[in-house]
Amino acid sequence: MKHKHRGKAIIFNHENFEVRDLKSRSGTGTDCYHLEAALRNLGFDVTPYVDLTLNEMNKKLNYWSEEVDYSDYDCLLMAVLSHGEQGIIYAKDGPYKPEDQLWGRFTGDKCLSLANKPKLFFIQACQGDRLDKGITMRTQVDGGGSSFKIPIHADFLIAYSTIPGYYSWRNTQKGSWFMQALCEAFNKYGFELDLLTMLTYVNRRVAIDFESNVPNNTLMHQQKQIPCITSMLTRLVKFEKKNYK
Repeated sequence: MKHKHRGKAIIFNHENFEVRDLKSRSGTGTDCYHLEAALRNLGFDVTPYVDLTLNEMNKKLNYWSEEVDYSDYDCLLMAVLSHGEQGIIYAKDGPYKPEDQLWGRFTGDKCLSLANKPKLFFIQACQGDRLDKGITMRTQVDGGGSSFKIPIHADFLIAYSTIPGYYSWRNTQKGSWFMQALCEAFNKYGFELDLLTMLTYVNRRVAIDFESNVPNNTLMHQQKQIPCITSMLTRLVKFEKKNYK
């Protein structure tokens, strides 16, 4: 993480949809605003997009994966805020598979200037409609210059707001639980802790401090959530302050 620039950050924020039965995602504007601010504070060059169609997303992702030179950047960060189901995420007008549309474009064999650099993906979306009622717990006291090869999928991190098959919660005023906790972690510890430590904090914050409050719906009331993080990182990622001159 010693390059001239921190990294490129791309946010795909989806609030309104043309897909039948997909409601507007009230509160996602709050998520996008706070995430963009947190990332800029960490030194990222942030580009947000709102309500893109599949074709529009494809054009933007072609640009970011094929035309941008990341040689002077530490990393790539991408966030998607949308509706989803297990294995798919929705653009404005239809679904796509994230492994093909998103991170599959940035593997080391396809985007050479990002090879051996962190590629970080944050997905705020449902992965299904199952609910987590939680369980009550009681607190208890107790070197060199040689060349080397790397796998093309090395140095990816994919953080979902919830586990496969499960619902992801969002407050219409404050934003989603996951994005609230993630932005809080970036703002509090962004220059202090490594990324996986921050995400452990995010997991605990979402798991312990959030619970759904829908008293008029017994099925949805007092439900819980836990984010799901997959790391293929090969080193600790720490956003040390840049000394821009």
